[in-house]
Amino acid sequence: MQAELVRSTALPGGGDGPSGSLRTTGTSAVALTFDDGPSPVWTPKVLALLKRYHLHATFCLIGEQVKEYPKLVARIVAGGHTLCNHSWDHDEFMYQRSTTYIRSELTRTDKAIRKAAPGATVRYYRQPGGNWSKRIVRVSRQLGMAPLDWSVDPSDWKRPPASSIVANVKSNTGHGSIVLMHDGGGDRSHTYAALRTLLPYLSRRYDLIRL
Repeated sequence: MQAELVRSTALPGGGDGPSGSLRTTGTSAVALTFDDGPSPVWTPKVLALLKRYHLHATFCLIGEQVKEYPKLVARIVAGGHTLCNHSWDHDEFMYQRSTTYIRSELTRTDKAIRKAAPGATVRYYRQPGGNWSKRIVRVSRQLGMAPLDWSVDPSDWKRPPASSIVANVKSNTGHGSIVLMHDGGGDRSHTYAALRTLLPYLSRRYDLIRL
């Protein structure tokens, strides 16, 4: 069953994640999030699978990938999914950078997304590697993006067997969970295989929402 989380124009308050980022949906619903895309190979497959089960998710986009594959960003928006800024080049050490650098990374990515999908709203920012700092959280909020972390991480980027991804998500997901997975950043065949099992399983047990 699908339930949409209605947000006001105001950003959510401080979360319970690192440096005040958001680790839960704030409701009993569960949110699926996908990082490091768009990928010309795996993003369309993930989008098609979500459509098959009438589900929506949040896609955390890398600026360089957005610039390379802008039509995929438009497809994500057309599918009714939520957009999330995931930095320009997946800088996991941004917590060591200056405020000027952080703002430039986030703004550059935001502009690329809006160019690819004019009029689209970028509601969230997710720090690569989850390496948050108060400075990153502050800048993202100043730019109108809530800092988005996660509570379930099957480490699918390491390409474990699909069965391991499925088992991890099943055992760790509960009401309010934000699940981290990847549609970009490499070979996501194991993630895709896992989703074929997880999407019907999760949708039977939880309200799956786009943030």
